[in-house]
Amino acid sequence: MTAPLTPPPPPHEQSPHSSQGDAWQALPASAVHGPAPHGATSLYGVDGPGMKTEVREAALVMVGVAIAGALLGVVWQWLAPRVPLVADVVDQNWVVYLKDTEGEQAIGVDGTFTLLALGFGVLSGLAVFLLRRRGGVPLVLGLLLGGLLGSLLAWRVGVWLGPTQNVIAHARAVGKGVTFSAPLKLGAKGALLAWPVAALLVHLGLTALFGPRDPDPYITVYEPVAPPPA
Repeated sequence: MTAPLTPPPPPHEQSPHSSQGDAWQALPASAVHGPAPHGATSLYGVDGPGMKTEVREAALVMVGVAIAGALLGVVWQWLAPRVPLVADVVDQNWVVYLKDTEGEQAIGVDGTFTLLALGFGVLSGLAVFLLRRRGGVPLVLGLLLGGLLGSLLAWRVGVWLGPTQNVIAHARAVGKGVTFSAPLKLGAKGALLAWPVAALLVHLGLTALFGPRDPDPYITVYEPVAPPPA
């Protein structure tokens, strides 16, 4: 008689003498990083607020910052220096001259707008960061466009509130040889970029320094697993 054959062990059983490298397994991402922060985005299925929500928030930021441009226009018109003009009549025609040809009032008008726009940019960048610390590309674009639209609105509001654009009519109203103010004018159009650039730099700087940090999705921690019983 022949001895009964012993069936081989099941393929899923492993020898207790298997290599140490086979006795390790990866921890799940939740064990490595812990619970993801609210609104964080990672590769483990934790989504942010969603693109629609971010676009809606960016639109609200853009509109709010742009509306603030009206306040900048009022302050600019109030603080900007006046350019003095004087009128004369030559051959029955009204002619308007600069009273002070070497004056720097026109430069002061541009400088006042630039300084005020920088201040508004710093405040708007700080306010947006405090309202939503997480940041995001749509929010940054909304802040940038809002600052540009706010500068344009401030420029037009200041000109509208300032002295009349009809210089000849103004000269006739005040009379010959009487000093009056020139219309408010923004000579350096580059000043319109002061607000959006300042807001962008402040917001990005605060986000980089104090914004929330997303966990590194590529870190994997292993723990030893006891070998199965013999």
